[in-house]
Amino acid sequence: MTLLWIAMLPLLGVLVPMLTARRGRRFSSLATAALPALALLLMLAQWPNLAAGEALRFSATWLPALDLDLAFRLDGLSLLFNLLILGIGLLILLYAHFYLSAEEPFGRFYAYLILFMASMVGIVMADNLILLWLYWELTSLSSFLLIGFWSYRSDARKGARMALTVTGAGGLALLAGLLLLGDMVGSYAMDDVLAGGEVILADPRYPIMLVLVLLGAFTKSAQFPFQFWLPHAMAAPTPVSAYLHSATMVKAGIFLMARLHPALAGSELWTVIVSLVGTATLLYGAWFALLKTDLKGILAFSTVSHLGLITVLLGIGSPMAVLAALFHILNHAAFKAALFMSAGIIDHETGSRELGGLGGLARAMPVTALLTSLAGAAMAGVPLFNGFLSKEMFFTETLTTPVLGGLSWLLPVLATLGGILSVAYSLRLVHAVFFKPARKAPPKSPHEPPWLMRAPVELLVVICVVVGLAPVLAEGLLGLAVQPVLGGPLDFHLAIWHGINLPLGMSVIALAVGVAAYWRHAELRHFARGFRPVDARLVFEAAVQCLGRWAERGLAWFDGGSLQRYMTWLLLAALLMGGLGLARMSGLTGEQGNQPIDGVLLLGAGLLVFGGIGTAVTHRYRLISLLMLSVVGLVVSLTFARFSAPDLALTQLSVEVVTMILLMLALFFLPQKTPTESSNRRNLRDVVLAGTLGLVVASLNYAVLTRDNAAISGFFLDNSVPGGGGHNVVNVILVDFRGFDTLGEITVLALAGLAIFKLLNRLRLFMPHSDGEGRVWSPDRYPAILTSISMALLPLALLVSAFIFLRGHNQPGGGFIAGLITAVALILLYMARGVEWAQQRLDFPYQPVAIAGVGVATLTGLGSWLFGHPFLTSAFGHFHLPLVGDFELATAMLFDLGVYLAVVGATLMILANLGKVTTPHRPAKEEASTDGAAARPRSSKEEASTDGAAVRPRSSKETT
Repeated sequence: MTLLWIAMLPLLGVLVPMLTARRGRRFSSLATAALPALALLLMLAQWPNLAAGEALRFSATWLPALDLDLAFRLDGLSLLFNLLILGIGLLILLYAHFYLSAEEPFGRFYAYLILFMASMVGIVMADNLILLWLYWELTSLSSFLLIGFWSYRSDARKGARMALTVTGAGGLALLAGLLLLGDMVGSYAMDDVLAGGEVILADPRYPIMLVLVLLGAFTKSAQFPFQFWLPHAMAAPTPVSAYLHSATMVKAGIFLMARLHPALAGSELWTVIVSLVGTATLLYGAWFALLKTDLKGILAFSTVSHLGLITVLLGIGSPMAVLAALFHILNHAAFKAALFMSAGIIDHETGSRELGGLGGLARAMPVTALLTSLAGAAMAGVPLFNGFLSKEMFFTETLTTPVLGGLSWLLPVLATLGGILSVAYSLRLVHAVFFKPARKAPPKSPHEPPWLMRAPVELLVVICVVVGLAPVLAEGLLGLAVQPVLGGPLDFHLAIWHGINLPLGMSVIALAVGVAAYWRHAELRHFARGFRPVDARLVFEAAVQCLGRWAERGLAWFDGGSLQRYMTWLLLAALLMGGLGLARMSGLTGEQGNQPIDGVLLLGAGLLVFGGIGTAVTHRYRLISLLMLSVVGLVVSLTFARFSAPDLALTQLSVEVVTMILLMLALFFLPQKTPTESSNRRNLRDVVLAGTLGLVVASLNYAVLTRDNAAISGFFLDNSVPGGGGHNVVNVILVDFRGFDTLGEITVLALAGLAIFKLLNRLRLFMPHSDGEGRVWSPDRYPAILTSISMALLPLALLVSAFIFLRGHNQPGGGFIAGLITAVALILLYMARGVEWAQQRLDFPYQPVAIAGVGVATLTGLGSWLFGHPFLTSAFGHFHLPLVGDFELATAMLFDLGVYLAVVGATLMILANLGKVTTPHRPAKEEASTDGAAARPRSSKEEASTDGAAVRPRSSKETT
């Protein structure tokens, strides 16, 4: 359970800022840091177990059908990354407390940041491929929220969209790759995958799978050619940039390559792709870091470069290369977080990040200048700093790898070139800001920040210096981290001095030529101006807009704004698929015989055909067409009853009544007759298409019904009583076997009801005073006969509804049908007595009824968890009461009650509110000039003067 708490505490911490924001900024900051700090302490407490060679695991069944378990692991690799994620994350929280202004919504910022932290912790601890992917996508969403935190800025919005698009697309590729990988091994458990290296490499799908997984890793870690999104993520607040670049999102792809290294590495394809992509990224990022003038831009491109360096090492794949990669991950996190926070301090205290507006700050900010210089030296790989050690190991590995065959000498040359550029841009970052004379004064008078704001930088710089002077202190952590990647322990020793050798010479060349490159920086910038600059953000936006235009053109070609054309394409596709199915059959009639045809069946079929054709022929006369459609619905209900489906017959009949009432209410506000829209040619086309499709569908149905097909119905018939405790198989399926589907359906129904209620809540329409032919409506809005019938039918309908509900588990009925009957009875009361009269007597809203229904159904499902059963597992039993006798009780009745309430609430929300959208009936004299048309819409002034009530009708003068 300790591992579960380590993974879940940061996720629970997302709620803390929202709950404590009103208590003040200091209290909220401390409370937000509490749960991540506790998770860090719990993890550190496991260090002795890990040092003893034990990998800790936790697993709980989640979705066994998908082979998805809530499984976490803690080994040396996840320990290393968690130290960075949680440790640097806590430092970022302290830094952000002072960085954000008092006007910023700090509670929302902390919540996003902790969600980001929790996502990364989930990635590095996931012990299941699918669980890893879920957390992977959560990092994309949380980084989108953080990058676009200053949403009022265009660059923040565009940068967030770019990051989400690139990493989201990579996430889809990764999902496909992980699914293939799990299928190769036969399991999504991490242990099985890591142990299946030989099986994976021998599988013919390995190249496709590898490319898909690497696409996910490269997009997340900004590897070439997907590096363009990362510099534009600098629109985020500096605490986000420091966290994203040092310990979190961009390290996710690196972690993935390291985690899956035992399973995917070892092939020439892995070595070539990963090494070449890493080398290109290393040089690209270093070159543009040298040319940028914005502090965060320089650091962003330097991050791209260092990520490329780590990728090269993982591509080489030798034991010492893997060790060097992990060592540089640790070193890079320390100096890059320190440098980003230093850049934020400079921006915070001077009001500028542009090198042209900075210079000579060493006098005003001596401590910040010292810290930045030390962190910059670590980034440049200066001896006696941690960056020097991992860079030396990198140079050594490039000299010994045969990755490029006869061109292997090219890799150390390019690595040295990357080291030269790294020294140049690091020196420029420090010298131009603190020691070079300023061209102009910064916007604000520079001064040192509060000590607590600078404290995280000081701690990280101390780590850079201490690890550089005493690398033996990092051996224990690196030894634990390298074991899961290599599949066993590695004997190594870190030291400052390894004698005079070629890697040392490469470092000397990088330092010397790097200083010279910075000295001749003007010439390099002049050379770069000869190439046309490309703004990746503009290119990306142009590509997105181009894609949108092509999508609009394609949609217009298929649709064109015409419902007929859209339906034509849809029906043609259905006709094609159905025709292909028929063409593959040797004969249309199967081995099953036909049922005898009697007069009742012929009459029903004739009525059905008559109603269908009548609906189409009279479609311009809406009321008549609606009556024809009701004939179709009634015959379908009778058909269900004829073929032994009484539940479906009752449901169809109830739905038909509700649908007809809804359509009648809607048609009241529409013209009685629609204009002619189709030519004879189009009518002929539609008749041919509909007739052909009807014949094809009828043929397919006939072919299926005359064949003996193995159906799942036998399972439900056999298990309805022993498994669900009910003889009504349909109801048992709805509330037990497929209860999760029913829960989703009533949730959608309740949401649809709420949405329609919101749309209709303040809508007011004028009632036409006459029909389309000028006949005036009857002034008797509530006829006495309808009133009398409704008063007699209401209690009877409610009694029938209760009866249908209670018998539903063993006889035709159930909550859905009972809810529809109740709703119809109440709607009839609304129609007979009017909305005002009904609401005075039914003085309660229907929204809570629908919501309560969904809640009751959900709680019924959750109740099974208390007894150790899966969600929505029902229970039943037989009981005996004196004078009553034997009877059965089932928990499915509670679920059915939720269905009943949801149906009643949602239906009445729609129908009762649709009946309220009219104003009181207006006299015919006031409507004489409108010829039955609706009056003009209300103006804003009229709206304001009525407080939501209907406006007065226009007079004849206003009409004129």
